[in-house]
Amino acid sequence: MKIQFWGATRTVTGSMHLLEANGYSVLLECGLYQGKRSEAYDRNKRLPIDPTQIHAVVLSHAHIDHSGNLPTLVKNGFKGRIFSTSATRDLCSTMLRDSANIQENDVAFVNKHRQRNGLSPFKPLYTLSDALATLRHFVSMDYGHTLEVAPGVRVTFHDAGHILGSAVVELSVEEHGQTKRIVFTGDVGRKNLPILRDPQFVEKANVLITEGTYGGRFHQDFDQSSQELSRIINQAYKRGSVVLIPAFAVGRTQEIVYGLHQLFQDGDIPPIPIYVDSPLATNVTEIFRLHPECYDEETIDFMHNHTPHRDPFGFARLRYTRSVEESKQLNSLQEPAVIISASGMCEAGRILHHFKNRLEDPNTTVLFVGFQAQDTLGRKLLEGEPRVRIFGEELAVNASIKRLEGFSAHADHNGLLDYARHTGKPANTFVVHAEPQYAEALRKGLDGIGLPKVAVPNRGDIFEL
Repeated sequence: MKIQFWGATRTVTGSMHLLEANGYSVLLECGLYQGKRSEAYDRNKRLPIDPTQIHAVVLSHAHIDHSGNLPTLVKNGFKGRIFSTSATRDLCSTMLRDSANIQENDVAFVNKHRQRNGLSPFKPLYTLSDALATLRHFVSMDYGHTLEVAPGVRVTFHDAGHILGSAVVELSVEEHGQTKRIVFTGDVGRKNLPILRDPQFVEKANVLITEGTYGGRFHQDFDQSSQELSRIINQAYKRGSVVLIPAFAVGRTQEIVYGLHQLFQDGDIPPIPIYVDSPLATNVTEIFRLHPECYDEETIDFMHNHTPHRDPFGFARLRYTRSVEESKQLNSLQEPAVIISASGMCEAGRILHHFKNRLEDPNTTVLFVGFQAQDTLGRKLLEGEPRVRIFGEELAVNASIKRLEGFSAHADHNGLLDYARHTGKPANTFVVHAEPQYAEALRKGLDGIGLPKVAVPNRGDIFEL
């Protein structure tokens, strides 16, 4: 019985971990690696494992850094099943098709330049047909139910409270008469956030694989962030300016919309127009509406008892835009407005068009509400780069750049330690999904609470369990 770490090692993207037991291979996730374009394309294309030898995939949630390279796996010969919650499968139905569209459009754009320079064209990482083929491999499981995904390997999902359908994965692995309980956190959510239930703990693990995104860091209180959001919007309204919010289409957009709904209903923000300018986010919001079984009691109460607007993701000042024409019309807005648009790390999508139109305007506010990975455009803006390149054009960053940590859907340092405490004292603990300094901070924290053997694996490292 062994595990090999192939992704989200000392970084936060490209999650991929290979469990081997009883002569079978089970892949925990197959996410897209995100970062420098040429490096990301090469790493995502060249899978480090043989897809034909993978018996099953277990997917914790639908975020693209966890699910986004599944079509490459299928394209290269994977024949097994992909196990997830039903909400995750529904989200992947939209997200993988959207990802394929981005792959094809990006390559078409690059190939125009390559053709002019007499270079051979690139092929997209995968296509829409690859994404559709991938969806046929999904098998949905409910929280709390157990299913054998490979001989001797049984999986149970527990609510991770991170995004809709997210799961902490419990694997009971029997080999040579010995059983070990492996707990893989996926991404752990936070307590007391709106919409979703709190994370469920899993007791008594022999092996813990934990995310460490916010190791060594601590979140602002959600209510404080809501007050700061209100202040920023009120200032923009008085100045007659636009607030651009790059937001992940899954989870963050819905949380921001829900928060704005509450602020508007309580009279804390003026009647400013709010636009969700992301077809993916619009489609994902429809999927959120289909899964109220994932909501917490506060959201259910909000829907049914205390408001005439029973849809938590829709209210009088909110507009969802789908068409390109509707999106372009936002560029000519001369009134104050809030525009929420994907992608969350500003690597693709309509947010880039809004940046190109408004980033040089000192009256614009860009408000980040989510994690920005290294080498992404979002990270460059947060780190204060004075000029950035968008669609091949260099732009001066004159807009005001702000950040709110309280909307993060990841547990912070204390939340991760609290989750680890509930697993008992695993013989082995591995910290993944974290940049090196944050992984090391969490490793020290886990040592401090008495976990006996904590490692931060490198890409390709193998550990016998």
